[in-house]
Formats: sequence, C-alpha cells, structure tokens
Amino acid sequence: MTAAVAASGLCCQGASPSPRAEKSADAVELIVQNDAETLDPRYAVDTVGLRATRLIHAGLVRLDPDTLAPVPYAAESFRWQDERTLRVELRRDARFHSGAPLTPADVVATLRAFGSPKVASRHARAVEAIADARDDGEHAVIITLKRPHGTLLTDLELPILRADQAASPPRPDGQLDGLGPYTVASVARGAITLAPANAATPRHPVVLRTVHDENARALRLTAGRSDVALNVLAHSILPALAREPDLKVTSRPGANLTYLLARVDRGPLADVAVRRALAQSIDRDTIARTLLGGFAKPANTLIPPMHWAHANLAPLAYDPAAARPVLAPANLHVTLLTSTDRSRFTLGRYVAQQWADVGVAADVQPLELGTMIARLNAGDFDLAILQIPELTEPNVLRVFLHSASIPPAGANRARVRDPRVDALLDEGQRLTDRDARRAVYAELEARLHEQLYIVPLWNEDQVAVVGPRARDFIPSAEGRWLSLASLP
Repeated sequence: MTAAVAASGLCCQGASPSPRAEKSADAVELIVQNDAETLDPRYAVDTVGLRATRLIHAGLVRLDPDTLAPVPYAAESFRWQDERTLRVELRRDARFHSGAPLTPADVVATLRAFGSPKVASRHARAVEAIADARDDGEHAVIITLKRPHGTLLTDLELPILRADQAASPPRPDGQLDGLGPYTVASVARGAITLAPANAATPRHPVVLRTVHDENARALRLTAGRSDVALNVLAHSILPALAREPDLKVTSRPGANLTYLLARVDRGPLADVAVRRALAQSIDRDTIARTLLGGFAKPANTLIPPMHWAHANLAPLAYDPAAARPVLAPANLHVTLLTSTDRSRFTLGRYVAQQWADVGVAADVQPLELGTMIARLNAGDFDLAILQIPELTEPNVLRVFLHSASIPPAGANRARVRDPRVDALLDEGQRLTDRDARRAVYAELEARLHEQLYIVPLWNEDQVAVVGPRARDFIPSAEGRWLSLASLP
C-alpha cells in the first residue's frame, strides 16, 4: 500500500471542521455487541472502544489493511538511522480537528504521556522500549530506544494527541482533539454518533449502535435501520440475510487465529506424539465448511496467511487412522474448555466427538471468560479452544510462548519452556529489518509446527452484512472500520 492510500481519512489542511451534528438521515449505522468502555484512546482496550478511537484519532503509522505491515499515516515517512534510532518525518498537511497543525511537540508529548505513571495508560507497554523522543526541526521527530526493538513501527500506531491534552485527565466521552476522519458528536447508552471531521470527507456521519440480541441485529438490517454488521451474526443466519434483496454478505480473510491450547508440561499432553495425534483427529476442513459456514480456512501456522511474516508450511493433515494407534492405548480422559458462546460450545462438542472416534474421552466445559482465564492462568486445565482476534504483530507470540511469560508474568498458559523458541522470539523482537524478521518467524513457525505446543485450528473471515448505503464497506484484515470514512 502506498503512503497516499494509507493516509486516506486523515484530517488534513484545507478542510474546515464540521459542526458536531446529531444523528442525521444520511448517517451510516454500524451494529456493535457492547457499548465502548471508554473513548479515551489512552485507556481503550475493549474491541468497540479500540476500533472507535481509531476512527477519531490517528497514529504516526497505521497497519496496511491487507498485509498488516506498518505504513506511514500521520507520518510522511520513517527511517532507521541505526538499530536504536528512528527518524520520523511528519506530514505537513496533517491537522487536528481543531485546525491545529501536527507538530513534533505533539508527538513527543504523546509518547511521554503513554509511558507516564501519572497518566497510567493501559497501552504503556507499547512505549516501554523508548528511551527518548525529541524534535528534529519543525517537521520531524527522533525516537531513541533503550535497546533494539523491532516492533516499534507497529507500536507507533498509538493515537497522537495534542501536546496540551496528552497528559490531561481521562476523557471517557472522547472529547480530545484528534487527527482521524471523525469527531465525537454524541455519546449515549447504546449509541455513539461520530461526525465527519471536515467538510469534504467522510461523506456520512456514523452511528455505532449497541444491539445485544442477535435476532434484533438481523431485524434491524432487514428493516433498513442499520447498514453494517461485522462479525456479530451467527454463520447459520447469513444465508437467509444474503437472500434479502437490499442486503449483501461480504467477507475477506481475517488476521485472527483459533487454536487448541494444551498444558504441555505434565501428563500425557507433554508428549508431542499425543498432541500431534489430537491435531490429526480434528477435521478442520469440515468445520470450516459447515459449522463456520465456509467463512474460515484451516490454519497450518500461527501467523495468518495474508500477514507479511507468514511462512508456508505443510498442512496439518486430518488423519484419524494415524492418530488412533497413538491415542486409543493411552485411554485419555481430558477436559476441553470453551467459552459460553453457543457457537463456540458447539465447536467444542464437535471436536470432542471426533476425539471420541479415536478413543479419547473429552468433557466439554463452557466457561465465562473471566472464569476461563483464571483457570488457564492457574494451570487448572487440560485443553482449551481459544482465539487471538487480532494477530497484527508477530511479536505477540512472545506473550503466549516465551518461558518468561508463564503466568502470572504473561499468557504462556501452555507452560512452554523451549530455549530455541525463546531465542527466536528474542531475535524477532530485536531485529528492525522486515526481511530478517520474516526469516526468524519462519524458523519459529517451523519449530512450532514440529512441537505443536499450540495447535493452529483455523482463521475466520471478517464477515460483514451491509445495506445499500454501505455496499462498498470493506473491513481490514484485523476487522477494523476505517473504510467507513471512504463510503460514497
């Protein structure tokens, strides 16, 4: 993606701020499952809050919607001067919603605020490796690292705030000056209205409408009251919606991963042969084609296929005949944790039935998220089906696989202790050259393919049901909403 395309939607010079209008007749309504916890980008971590703030604010970098590689956004360009020094040239036409120009002082103040204990941002880890940031003339910033840190460019997706607001008290209503294509017009329980930030683009206000009941979401779409529903409808009802004359079901491969987690440091599951046999007993193709409605693809690696760091490896074959001689004599009786979501529980039961066919007894236990996480962190489990909803930066695998990330230090709930995996994760975090990082993660994937500490199951599509006003809406690979800003 070119920088020009990546920068589309940024609030730029020459466009006057629009009035903060209430919901209008030409507003595009997007259905969400829950209200945003906050619209302050320093604290938003829930899905709705995070994606909403990325419509209101912009970072120096955004992720290419296809490859997820970091590309310039509020930045004009960036260049590594050495492995600890990054120079960022700012766009000279970038303007906050108030009309104030983007300056190096704004960038420096924002990076310091995100790392400040006084601000206590929930994204402080993203700037932890930064030792210093300073201006380099009127339109550039020099960022110096404490140590080589290859994920810095992805981390610079953090929204840039105006210098005088960067360390201000929390603003859950979102009333902070932003660089994104929208401003906050109103916030109420069940509805957030965003207004175009300037008179030229976007063309439509946006309403984020909270609808908890799935049937009610479908009815709003068929009645024409809502325009976009992204990943909030069961696959089983999509065919009926696709037959509606004014609705269209559109999809694209998603940068997510559903995976099977095993506690690999004890018992029969410590044997890679047992883990491989369990993997061979799961018919991913049938699950993707039937239970997931054809809106998923079997996964052979942890990093999704469209990602810049993806490695092509041989498929994990469905081969119950090979698995049965390994599993049947072991007389395994295991628990399989799933979420309480009906479709996830159904998937878990299907997997358990396939294991029963090769001699494994599996009790499927649906748990609320908090209870499940507590059990996983405590090590009180055998197996679980989980999902990473946004696998945008391959360094996130460090949290799930590095021996230094075993709970409570991180999310290595499988209790993986593999010096080779640790070394590759450390190297991938350190390197700044993308090709060199790609090679490291390819070697990591090969090691994981061999050991199956985590069994990749499938990558689910980003699936949107859209009405006439949102026909051109295309979610990014990680499921974000920025294409709302370019609707005609």
